Amino acid sequence: MNRAVKLKARTKGLPAPEHFELVALPIPKTGAKDALIRNHYFLVSASLRAMVSEGADDVPGVPFPALMPGDALRGEAIGEVVTAPHDSGLSPGDMVTHFMGWRDYAAVPVGQCHRVVKPLPEPAGYAGYLGHGWTAYAAMTRGVQIRPGDTVFVSSAAGAIGSMAGQIARRLGAGRVIGSTSSQEKAQWLVAELGYDAAVIRHSATPLAQQLAEAAPDGIDVYIDNVGGEQLQAAVATARTGARFVILGTLSGQLAEEGTGRTAPVELDTVQILLRHITIRGYSADENPEAKQEWFERLPQWLESGDIVLPRTVIDGLDKATDALCDTARGRHHGMVLVKP
Repeated sequence: MNRAVKLKARTKGLPAPEHFELVALPIPKTGAKDALIRNHYFLVSASLRAMVSEGADDVPGVPFPALMPGDALRGEAIGEVVTAPHDSGLSPGDMVTHFMGWRDYAAVPVGQCHRVVKPLPEPAGYAGYLGHGWTAYAAMTRGVQIRPGDTVFVSSAAGAIGSMAGQIARRLGAGRVIGSTSSQEKAQWLVAELGYDAAVIRHSATPLAQQLAEAAPDGIDVYIDNVGGEQLQAAVATARTGARFVILGTLSGQLAEEGTGRTAPVELDTVQILLRHITIRGYSADENPEAKQEWFERLPQWLESGDIVLPRTVIDGLDKATDALCDTARGRHHGMVLVKP
C-alpha cells in the first residue's frame, strides 16, 4: 500500500483537517537517478502553514515552495532505501533522510538523499536525525556564539527548536537560560525536564516584558528568536549593552489566525537598539552545513551522558498526521512532532 496526504483546499487561517485528504496511490515509479524510499518517520512542522495558506506564493529565500490543491504535503523524513541506481552509493536497507515525507513511499533524487550510518543511542534511534537540534546548535555556534556566563532567552522554548536550544546553550556555557511558552504546564516542564532556569508565559495576566525583566533582572545577552512579535519587543526592552539576537523563525506570523503566514510585522523601539548596541541577525542553519555534521558528532556523547534529551511526540499512523499538524499549529505538543506512517 502507498498513501499520501494531499492538500484539498488552501486555508484562510490555521489549518484544519478538512483542508487535507489521505489518498491511495500506486508505488511511485523511479527515474534513472531516483531512489525508492519507504518512510519510517517524518517531521510535522508548524511552518507548513505558510505553504498551504490561501494567497501563499513562493518567496525568495524561503526554502519551502507554496503548495496547490492536489499537491502532496512535504517535510523532512527518514526512511529505508528499497531500490537505488547501482552507481548511487546507496543500497537496499540503507537509511536516509530527505524532504518527501507525508507519504508511505517516495521516489527521491539520489542527490537529495543523505545516508545515515547508524542510529543514535536509544530511545532516540534513527528518529533522532530529524528535527531542529542542529538548527539550534548552528545558531548558537555560528549565528551567535554563546559566551561563558551569558544569559540566554529562547522564544517558543517548548517547540522543536526551543526545546533543544535551552539545553544546548547550557552545554555551551550559558549561565542562565530563560524560555517563553504558552502555558503554565509547559513552563513547569521547561524548568523540571529541560533545565531552563525560568520560563515566561505569553497571554498571562502579567505582561511578558515584565515577566522577562523579573526573570532576567540583569538583562539578557543572547536572544534565540523563533517567534518575533511581543517576545522580540520584550527582548529589546530587557537586552544588556552589546546583546546579540539571532532570528530563526517567525511563528507570530506563521501561526496567526489570519493571513498567509509569510509575514510577521512587529514594532520595535529602535532607540533602545541604538543605545544598547544590539545586534540583530536573521539566520538559516543552511548557511553553515558543516554545523550539521559537527552536531551529530557531539549529540551521541551528550545523549549517552544524559546531558541532553530529545523531546518529541510520536504520532502512530499516517491517518492521524493532519490532526498532528493542526495540534502542532495550536501549540498542543512538546518538542518535535514525528509521524510514523
